[in-house]
Amino acid sequence: MPHRTAARTAKLASLPLGIAGRAVSGWGRRLTGQSAEQVNATLSAKAAEQLFEVLGTLKGGAMKFGQALSVFEAAVPDEFAGPYREALTKLQSAAPPMPTRQTHRVLAEQLGRSWKDRFAEFSDEPAAAASIGQVHHAVWHDGREVAVKVQYPGADQALRSDLRQLQRFSRLLQALAPGTEIKPLLAELSDRMNEELDYRTEAENQRQFAKAFAGDQQVLVPRVVASAPKVVVTEWVTGTPLAKIISDGTVGQRNEAGRLLAEFHYSSPARANLLHSDPHPGNFMLLEDGRLCVIDFGAVARLPHGAPSALGVIMRLALEGRSDELLDVLKREGFVRPGTTVDAEDIQAYLAPFTVPLTRERFHFTRRWAQKQALRLGDTRGQDFRTARSLNLPPQWLMIHRVTAGAVGILCQLDAELELRSIVQQWQPGFAA
Repeated sequence: MPHRTAARTAKLASLPLGIAGRAVSGWGRRLTGQSAEQVNATLSAKAAEQLFEVLGTLKGGAMKFGQALSVFEAAVPDEFAGPYREALTKLQSAAPPMPTRQTHRVLAEQLGRSWKDRFAEFSDEPAAAASIGQVHHAVWHDGREVAVKVQYPGADQALRSDLRQLQRFSRLLQALAPGTEIKPLLAELSDRMNEELDYRTEAENQRQFAKAFAGDQQVLVPRVVASAPKVVVTEWVTGTPLAKIISDGTVGQRNEAGRLLAEFHYSSPARANLLHSDPHPGNFMLLEDGRLCVIDFGAVARLPHGAPSALGVIMRLALEGRSDELLDVLKREGFVRPGTTVDAEDIQAYLAPFTVPLTRERFHFTRRWAQKQALRLGDTRGQDFRTARSLNLPPQWLMIHRVTAGAVGILCQLDAELELRSIVQQWQPGFAA
């Protein structure tokens, strides 16, 4: 894994340079008689291939960025999204593996030289890959099937290098979102991502979730078997990945997966005082018994008092059209910076489309709906774009926002229809008057 700043920056820079180079060659092929459709299809496929290769090889924060993108591809128009959808989906659970010798070295360092004695069987071929580690299928010494997540050597340096790059780009990011205070957000993001480097923290998070959902009829959280700073061993679970259901699941599977996902996210703060904060399809599976299996607890928001009631109040006021009260709450929570002038009616108009799923008994989340919201917010000539530039995302709301946006992205990928309002009414404090 390249972890020096110069090497990683060069790799990331190769993405726009490669795309530019292919554009030039594509222009040449147009001159030789190839159609625009043929050229664009070829360029998109090659750009997507490079995207997977670069982000997958870099892993760390760069791959995390790619995994985050994979959730929001539902908002990309279909005529452009095809090749990227496939490449980004691959990043959810697959990346170039590290050599077996390196894997064994990390296991020996973390579990001791006699680490093999702790397993009855151990597969050297990775079963899956994540942003900072890869997963192996094994059998524990007592006969239990287990998943062994091993952190990539150099993952810590690579992740911190990516975070430093983000800090360097803070001025650019500030220009793109002038209303948002970028530096506190980056500091919060850095703290949360640094926590993911110690698998002991992830193991403790998973233990807390597993205890909260023990015996649950809808959600399964695998139990932790053993943990170390760079290795975590958990129970092995076999199921249908959400990515598979997104690609070719039945209507019933899509709707049920969406319902279970929404139930899990909205109930977790009340049941576990935690919020699973890495919402991409690679972290969820549908089991044969109908339960949703949830994995990867490295990114977690700690909510000792449950979900903030202000979120429910904001939802309710936006639904009821009480724009002046809504603006007051947003100011109090830090969503509007002091001294910023913003019209209450503009805020209401900006948020209203997001509350549509809560206005109906059942709502159908579709790619078309996601694309419509993306076009609305991206229209530089529209009022909603100007309103967005007046808003701020407080650091304490970063992970909640990430989960809410990411979960909606997955629901749109699933094309799921569900009774979201009843779930919110049951679990979200402040929503019921």
